[in-house]
Amino acid sequence: MDSTTRATGVPAAREAGPAPRRGAMLAILCAGMFLVLLDVTVVNVALPGIGRALGTGLPGLQGVVDGYAVAIAGLLLGGGALGDRIGHRRLTLTGFALFGLASLACGAAPGAGPLIAARIAQGAGAALLLPGSLALITAYHPGRAEQARALGVWAGISSTALPAGPLLGGLLVDTAGWRWIFLLNVPITAAAIAGVQALVREPSRPRAGAPLDRAGMVLAPLTLGGLVWTVIAAGHGHRAGAAATAALTLAAGTAFVLAERRAAAPMVPGALLRAPAFLGAGGIALIMNLVTNGVLFVATLRLQQAGDRSALLSGAMLLPMAAPLAVLAPVSGRLTARFGTRVPLAAGAAVAAAGSLSLLTAGPGGGYAALLPALLGIGIGDGLVVTAVVAAAMRAVPPAHAGLAGGFNNTARQVGTALGVAVYGAVAGPAPQPAFASGLHVLAWASAGLWLAALALTRVVPAR
Repeated sequence: MDSTTRATGVPAAREAGPAPRRGAMLAILCAGMFLVLLDVTVVNVALPGIGRALGTGLPGLQGVVDGYAVAIAGLLLGGGALGDRIGHRRLTLTGFALFGLASLACGAAPGAGPLIAARIAQGAGAALLLPGSLALITAYHPGRAEQARALGVWAGISSTALPAGPLLGGLLVDTAGWRWIFLLNVPITAAAIAGVQALVREPSRPRAGAPLDRAGMVLAPLTLGGLVWTVIAAGHGHRAGAAATAALTLAAGTAFVLAERRAAAPMVPGALLRAPAFLGAGGIALIMNLVTNGVLFVATLRLQQAGDRSALLSGAMLLPMAAPLAVLAPVSGRLTARFGTRVPLAAGAAVAAAGSLSLLTAGPGGGYAALLPALLGIGIGDGLVVTAVVAAAMRAVPPAHAGLAGGFNNTARQVGTALGVAVYGAVAGPAPQPAFASGLHVLAWASAGLWLAALALTRVVPAR
């Protein structure tokens, strides 16, 4: 076994290939994360239109966003572990297919309930393709510097969904209608499936013989999903519902811990859960998405509902958050390759914390001036963090757990997304109400504090 095989678990002859082929393969695999992020940002600007068309209020709109995020968060760990055993190429193809079919169902949904159900199915497809595509990228780019650059490309291409989402979503909502934000995914997933079949080969599977942790794959989504729905129910004053889901979440979480201790091949090995570097990378990823998507959710409501702006104009106003992330993600990859993970992580957390505090200037109404510095600061911070935090997660585990590391890190991000929408929406409340501005002030302090916690966690992640 040569050094390349030992480093990645992928035979050197199978990972090498002509540069154009590898570039095309990387671009196709990046399409997975692009679609996943696109369906977060596209949906945000369409929420008021969906609410009017389907007759649903704030809880229903949170369900449209969180049904998707909860499904991803709950199933990502299982998806990563499954790919480590059955093959990440196969898992990626399955994920693209499910995502495309669920997008078609979203576009045809007759009401809020069917739309939320289809969004959950979308999230399940994303939970399969995300860890699979990320594991394939890291397997075929084994060197640390090469891997950091590839992850920078991955983050950069996928992050273009953030500036594209608000503009594309606003344009589609104002012209063709909100259903087309989902129907657009169908031809893209079909093209991605054809590209994976033509260009991507299956690397070796270091854990192919290990048994699946079936109990963990069932209990993990129940635990994570229950946590988010408990927060949503509590935020809307549904005490009985919150108490019931909290009890179920506690029971599922306890059963998950016990099952993992007894499992021959646990979904999350206990050694990793005791590794500060692994957990630190996951914590930073969770904080990044919690604050970013929480602020994005309330900013969209403020711009459209309190400010009475069109979806397209609101989407354009969100570009100061989205554009820096897309531009700086490849820069983060280059910084990580040169200086290691801690420098871009610390710089990004500090800038985002400062930007979050600018929400303290927000007053009543739908004014944009108070939002702009926050959107810009968080966008710049995210751009510096996004590639480095993935690299930190992948470097904190042995090569045999590449799929698990990608799944865990993305799980943390999606849990953050779901909690951010649930918590920030509950604290701010409906945008036209006078209390919305005071809620933003509370969220400003909370966001800055979370980013400072992320800054502290940079001390425990892998330096190189």
